[in-house]
Amino acid sequence: MMKGNKGRHHHYWSKKLGLPVVLLFCSFFFLVGFLISGFISQDISHVRPRPRLLKSIEEERERERENNSLSHGNTGESSVSLIPFQVLSWKPRALYFPSFATSEQCESIINMAKVQLKPSTLALRKGETVESTQGVRTSSGMFISASEDKTGILDLIEQKIAKVTMIPRNHGEAFNVLRYEIGQRYQSHYDALDPEEYGPQKSQRVASFLLYLSDVEEGGETVFPFENGEYMDWNYDFKKCIGLKVKPRKGDGLLFYSLFPNGTVDQLSLHGSCPVIKGEKWVATKWIRDRENEFY
Repeated sequence: MMKGNKGRHHHYWSKKLGLPVVLLFCSFFFLVGFLISGFISQDISHVRPRPRLLKSIEEERERERENNSLSHGNTGESSVSLIPFQVLSWKPRALYFPSFATSEQCESIINMAKVQLKPSTLALRKGETVESTQGVRTSSGMFISASEDKTGILDLIEQKIAKVTMIPRNHGEAFNVLRYEIGQRYQSHYDALDPEEYGPQKSQRVASFLLYLSDVEEGGETVFPFENGEYMDWNYDFKKCIGLKVKPRKGDGLLFYSLFPNGTVDQLSLHGSCPVIKGEKWVATKWIRDRENEFY
């Protein structure tokens, strides 16, 4: 009985409305559903770009970089380099390079050096002796050139240093890899060697690049006590750790210049290594000279 009534009602409304009206209703609801789904997908695409879209953006940026590069000479490069840096000071000229090397590269350099460490030595002024300078530099270290590194890591680092300094690789000394343990330090000093104090020099150190190989929990900063002419008017204690301080961060680099463009020593380039209070400090130093290294 109920079945019969349902069939009659369905037949009644179909007959009442007619087939065209029913099709119109179906089309209307389909269109509404399609529009709603389009809005939803549009909103989601704004929140999270699709992989294809991200890839196309990266490809466009790569094309822009290629288009910005210029024709180059025989010793030039075909692409634009992006090496971020921060100017820490103009007096002395000091620049900081975050993430200059990878963590893996730093660990590899430490592993190469740790088996060859010896107490660090000093270049002595006239009248100085090893005994009279005890306590000035208390780290341990070793020297290694890029050609001695079979992994090729130091070769890559050296190329990058030459690029940021615009001084050819063959002007650099071998890397001096140093370890500072708790309490160890290097009192403030100049990297440039004054001939009046150290005797005649075949060449002079123009710049120094420090690659920090480890983080230091506390202490171990590189310090520039005379930055911007500070503390020069009174009897400065070279044991004190005051002035512009640069905290070591694994993989970061620090470049500073010891000479002015005219070749004279920048007195503001005085610098030192503060005592390590907690942890351990590893650093690889590259001294760069104004003439080619005959032993390169």
